[in-house]
Amino acid sequence: MLTVHVDLGDRSYPIAIGAGLFGDKAFAAHVDQTLLRQGKIVIVTNDVVAPLYLDKVKAFFAGRDCAEIVLADGEANKTLGAVDSIYEFLLSNKYDRHTTLVALGGGVVGDITGFAAATYLRGIDFVQIPTTLLAQVDSSVGGKTGVNHPLGKNMIGAFYQPRCVIADTDVLSTLPSREIKAGLAEVIKYGLIRDSGFFHWLGERAAKLVDCDPALMAEVIQTCCRVKAQIVAEDERESGVRALLNLGHTFGHAIETATGYGTWLHGETVAMGTVMAADLSARIGWLGADDARLVRLILEENFGMTVVPPADITIERYLDLMASDKKTEQGKLRFILRGILNKAEAAVVVRIDLLGQTHLLNVAEGLE
Repeated sequence: MLTVHVDLGDRSYPIAIGAGLFGDKAFAAHVDQTLLRQGKIVIVTNDVVAPLYLDKVKAFFAGRDCAEIVLADGEANKTLGAVDSIYEFLLSNKYDRHTTLVALGGGVVGDITGFAAATYLRGIDFVQIPTTLLAQVDSSVGGKTGVNHPLGKNMIGAFYQPRCVIADTDVLSTLPSREIKAGLAEVIKYGLIRDSGFFHWLGERAAKLVDCDPALMAEVIQTCCRVKAQIVAEDERESGVRALLNLGHTFGHAIETATGYGTWLHGETVAMGTVMAADLSARIGWLGADDARLVRLILEENFGMTVVPPADITIERYLDLMASDKKTEQGKLRFILRGILNKAEAAVVVRIDLLGQTHLLNVAEGLE
């Protein structure tokens, strides 16, 4: 088992990574005795994950009073209505502040459950058990929780840290190739913002990663979690360096909202947004044209990802959606553009005026 520590003082927590964690009785006893309050447990999952792993996770928490809430699967269900259904269950059954919620699922389940935990009785404990690659390398770590709104992705939420993250890599074997590739888009992001060597290492091993090689995946998950843990420890609430983790997300969130939540997986739109950000950086002159082409080549050719955004999203629609993005400050958007793939310089946040940049107006049209 590999472990990464997220250092946030009295809210610090471990990330456990490895195969067979659900069946590891010694590890289960450690979690039960040292990381959790001695109260009831409610597992929140969805109708796809529940048949695969719910019984195993209930066995992991053997000896506890353990109930479950099964939500509908999919990004389209990441709503306040889903959170309200959790409140309804907890209130109807009189769960108290010693209750621990367990998020068993991908990023959608983790975000919904975390937000419910942050707000029920003004805050109860929760545990992340991510079952997608994207959730294991990114969304389960760092305390971002919340839901979507028809006018914008993740616009309603809270920063709220879990008690621990349990990433059992065995679950990756049941994921379809599309989900694996979506997760790898977030993995590639870490190489682009912090370690160009890691980016090239990933590109060279693309075939094995797409095939979900167990040893490689464990190494990749640990590397990504270590980078994210360092960034979150430095900037928990995204007032500075944590914004680096948004590479590709400003464009990506606009695509998700414009096309309807669930049409594209989150990681798929991150892949598109990453290539769009690299293209925009090259147009401004911060990233060499060859490097911008390399970013696209690695994602599109090596990993087989879709990188061309939907043609029916107009420039005006991009601008309208981006203007509502939570990363916008005083009418200006924040992008991650400078320092991509630059070994000597970490990527930095750049503010771009929404109304006056022809670079932005042309970028969506430049990917053909």
